[in-house]
Amino acid sequence: QVQLVESGGGLVQAGGSLRLSCAASGRTFSSSTMGWFRQGPGKVRYFVAAIDWSGRSTYYADSVKGRFTISRDNAKNTVYLQMNSQKPEDTAVYYCAARSVRWGPISSERHEYDYWGQGTQVTVSS
Repeated sequence: QVQLVESGGGLVQAGGSLRLSCAASGRTFSSSTMGWFRQGPGKVRYFVAAIDWSGRSTYYADSVKGRFTISRDNAKNTVYLQMNSQKPEDTAVYYCAARSVRWGPISSERHEYDYWGQGTQVTVSS
């Protein structure tokens, strides 16, 4: 079982930056693909970024490519999402997610993630 707790959300002006953190419990974190998703008001939950178990491979949604960076520290059981040059359309609840398959490939598919955090609100004002 894996438990995920996000932090770092808040209010930021357009063009600003925030860094989200996701602390994971469980022995399998270092072998799990991790992802970030977001859900805006009245919208479905969309893929944002993912990182493989080693940290060497990452994948981003086109809407955030070049502005967001996903990283992980397996010694701290934590994954991060650095968000720069933020836009009002980045406003959403951001969720951290983990795949249960060990040493698996990156995925952008929501249904392939087995564990989810409670989410953290990010609001970008114009």
